Amino acid sequence: MGGASIVGWAHLAFGKLAAPDVETLIDDVAGAAIADAGVDPAEVDGVFVGNFNNGFSRQDFPSSLAMQGVPELRFKPAMRCENACASGSAAVYAARDFIAAGRGRIALVVGVEKMTGVASAAVGDILLGASYRREEGETPGGFAGVFGRIAESYFQRFGDQSDALAAIAAKNHRNGVDNPYAQMRRDFGVEFCRNVSEKNPYVAGPLKRTDCSLVSDGAAALVLADEEVAAGLARAVRFRAAQHVNDFLPMSRRDVTRFEGGAVAWGRALEQAGLTIGDLSFVETHDCFTIAELIEYEAMGLAPHGQGARVVLDGVVSAEGRLPVNRSGGLKAKGHPVGATGVSMHVMAAMQLTGEAGGMQLPRAEIGGVFNMGGAAVANYVSILERSR
Repeated sequence: MGGASIVGWAHLAFGKLAAPDVETLIDDVAGAAIADAGVDPAEVDGVFVGNFNNGFSRQDFPSSLAMQGVPELRFKPAMRCENACASGSAAVYAARDFIAAGRGRIALVVGVEKMTGVASAAVGDILLGASYRREEGETPGGFAGVFGRIAESYFQRFGDQSDALAAIAAKNHRNGVDNPYAQMRRDFGVEFCRNVSEKNPYVAGPLKRTDCSLVSDGAAALVLADEEVAAGLARAVRFRAAQHVNDFLPMSRRDVTRFEGGAVAWGRALEQAGLTIGDLSFVETHDCFTIAELIEYEAMGLAPHGQGARVVLDGVVSAEGRLPVNRSGGLKAKGHPVGATGVSMHVMAAMQLTGEAGGMQLPRAEIGGVFNMGGAAVANYVSILERSR
């Protein structure tokens, strides 16, 4: 049966959505993804749902909710996958393993989160569940505070990186204008992102509002199929490599200015694919905060440790650059509904590779990379994708 390919998808526009709960969000994408793939719902062999929750939703245990809108899924195995902000990728990888093990030939993957239904004061504490509570659970500013500490450590070692962070924010917001699914489709420009103002205050450490991803509702879905099934469908995007690496949870056990788990995942994925980072056409990476994208340039091998700034300041990762990063607008502009993010990133990459990215479409989109992480580079997933038909 061979490896799994992405053969269909669906994606909601992210934002503060009218949908009252995760059940409605799942219902909005599950059947649509199956229809997009061109398969009969009864042919789906398993369902995998990425969802962090941890208090965002009163409805936990979401694995069977897709059956409400797609009753043909009844009596199929279904499970929820949780790995913090990488819960969506965890679901994608579980579905791949399900197919590789021969347990099924077609799998539905849904990533979902409803974040705006709780008071804004609670959001930071809920997200701190993705940190090491014993040491980091009282961090001022919530998860923004965690990455504020990372930014402070990086600045102390390598100097003020505010110009680079502003360039990353401006790049991703400019890219997000072209993404119909993005929560914030507005080009703010470098000057606004660089300067502190009433509309762009400091949030945590050196991080300003434009350095932080948005609180979002959203869902995205994929259909995966084995090689034989995929060969009979309209399009297929195959995994040339897929690697998952976890690191220590406590930041005290790591050098927070390096995403070492991410670097290991990238190294293993490129080796598995038989490629170098220069062979990729684009990357969708996890810019939950701009400092994260900066350090990720180093983790993927675009620059030595401490020199990631030059990658964005020299235009390497712009839409017109040698390796466009976050042509979708990334989490920064698109939004970051935690459980949906990893699935969304794979959808964005598949759209590029099949020439279906609309205004986001790159002139060269042959091989794409996806990096999705949970926590502060604790759970690290790297996928390298290419169109097989």
